[in-house]
Amino acid sequence: MAGLVAGVNLVVWLVSHFLLHRAPRIGMASSLSPALAVLSDGAIFVFTGIAALIMSRIEHRKWGQYGLPVRLAFRQDFWLGTIVGFLAISASLLAIFALHGFHLTGLAIQGKTILTATAAWTAAFVVVGLGEEFAFRGYLQFTLTTGMGFWPAAILLSALFGLAHAPNPGESKFGLFSVVCFGLLFCLFLRRTGNLWWAVGFHAGWDWGQTFFYGVTDSGLAPYHNLFSSSFSGPAWLTGGSVGPEASIFAPLTLLVVGILFSRVYREKLYQPLGKS
Repeated sequence: MAGLVAGVNLVVWLVSHFLLHRAPRIGMASSLSPALAVLSDGAIFVFTGIAALIMSRIEHRKWGQYGLPVRLAFRQDFWLGTIVGFLAISASLLAIFALHGFHLTGLAIQGKTILTATAAWTAAFVVVGLGEEFAFRGYLQFTLTTGMGFWPAAILLSALFGLAHAPNPGESKFGLFSVVCFGLLFCLFLRRTGNLWWAVGFHAGWDWGQTFFYGVTDSGLAPYHNLFSSSFSGPAWLTGGSVGPEASIFAPLTLLVVGILFSRVYREKLYQPLGKS
């Protein structure tokens, strides 16, 4: 039963993400908007959350054991993750800028649109963080960890996380490698904090900075109602090419630095799937 639900969770993520979020060549969206992000990742979170809730009743466990304890919602771990996520994408773009590959060219929106767009994108990326983290590092990570160990499960799910991004328009092999690196980093956050709120915050902060604040392409998807306009110039290894900065050499390097610093601060392994939440 647990394996069946885990499989359903993955299928829901793949189908929803592909149909609602990808493949412009068959008439789908090639840009990312707050409504589209909420629709796709919100559906993912609802379906996977309901499946996990059913399994929590069957397995006689608290739903919070699957990574998102409500008592810790939007508290310190989330906000620390959000800040570090924004600083991480900023550091990546700063490195590209230092090599003359990235420039901000001015504001892309004006007046009240700034306020409405800020609110819409903030809400959207919180939903994205919740949906993607719970789908790949919630019930799935919990279930596989109990059977094969934490890091084998983390590697497998991070590889699937990368594979799930393959249909993105303009995606590249190095971009997919970076997605796998993101997955492994998020698993490290889970391993050391015992829950997904740090990962949800980092995910939201990185994407918010990348798509809305700096207005750069996110995994091959162009931004909509972004705060700043920007431009890239130079080779794909520097700028990320059609994928955006996530496919730049500086993205995995930045994630590596974050992982090392995080490990030095958070030394205890708090993730215990069979313990109490």
